[in-house]
Amino acid sequence: MKENVLKVNEIYFSIQGEGTAAGLPCVFIRLTWCNLRCTYCDSEYSFYEGKNMTFDEILEEVKKYNCELVELTGGEPLVQSKSIDFMKTLCDLGYKVLIETGGSLPVKNIDPRVTVIMDLKCPSSGMAHKNRLENLQYLKKNDELKFVIGSLEDYEWCKKIIEKHNLTGKCEILFSTVFGKLAPVDLVNKILEDNLKVRFQLQMHKFIWAPDLRGV
Repeated sequence: MKENVLKVNEIYFSIQGEGTAAGLPCVFIRLTWCNLRCTYCDSEYSFYEGKNMTFDEILEEVKKYNCELVELTGGEPLVQSKSIDFMKTLCDLGYKVLIETGGSLPVKNIDPRVTVIMDLKCPSSGMAHKNRLENLQYLKKNDELKFVIGSLEDYEWCKKIIEKHNLTGKCEILFSTVFGKLAPVDLVNKILEDNLKVRFQLQMHKFIWAPDLRGV
């Protein structure tokens, strides 16, 4: 049996900056490696940096913060197949578990108790061709589908995806802008103009701390 080990970039305690849990204290486990190279990536340091940790070692770090909300992020956490087992372990221990994934790797085997936050890649990311659209059928009501929008062309693309795959009401749909690229007011005005049934969000942590600060 393969040892229960993950390569971990960092573990830190902060507030959840996005999604329906925004503002809540959360323990973040950032795993190493990513199979995508988005043009606007803000965590390139996670592509290679990290150390091997056993499940028990990771859990010891998580326990220090006495927080029930835990998120696996990256990089792309699903690159490491053991992340699936680790999320189940967290759920079994009573944690409320989130995973942020780029949508290019299968999500169907993720424990149904986990909230999947799928960051579907828009054209300006340069990675839209990697989207695994069959993942959309596995999203649950309490999951979140996130679009990071860098241009009004991206916005129109998002509208088409939502309509084509009948996503309205399937799960929470989140719209945000690429930080520093598209003015939030421009995106909000388009959402209101089209009366689109989505939730607009800002990356809260980038307004509390410096946008490029690690570990927050």
